[in-house]
Amino acid sequence: MIMVEDVFSSRGRVRILRILSEIGELNISEIARRARLNYTTTNEHLQVLERADLIMHKSFGRIRIYRFNEENAKARAIRDLMELWEQKNKYDIPKKVRNV
Repeated sequence: MIMVEDVFSSRGRVRILRILSEIGELNISEIARRARLNYTTTNEHLQVLERADLIMHKSFGRIRIYRFNEENAKARAIRDLMELWEQKNKYDIPKKVRNV
């Protein structure tokens, strides 16, 4: 079982989750390019995320296409968290107004 700490302990994994949740399906080379990671690191992250059932892949010969697992409640919750995190909150106070 993959723990939540294992999923979120890597910026690369979080970037991959964000990319796949926003775009849908991509091959490993395109994921690596968009996440600014090398192929080997991307492949390792994808394996962890797949073991956690957050993503899935299908193979066409030697090409693997990865996609966000919309059927998994945890994956949907992560997508919702990322979307919520990125939203501008109308009650947020700009930094220059705060006494920080």
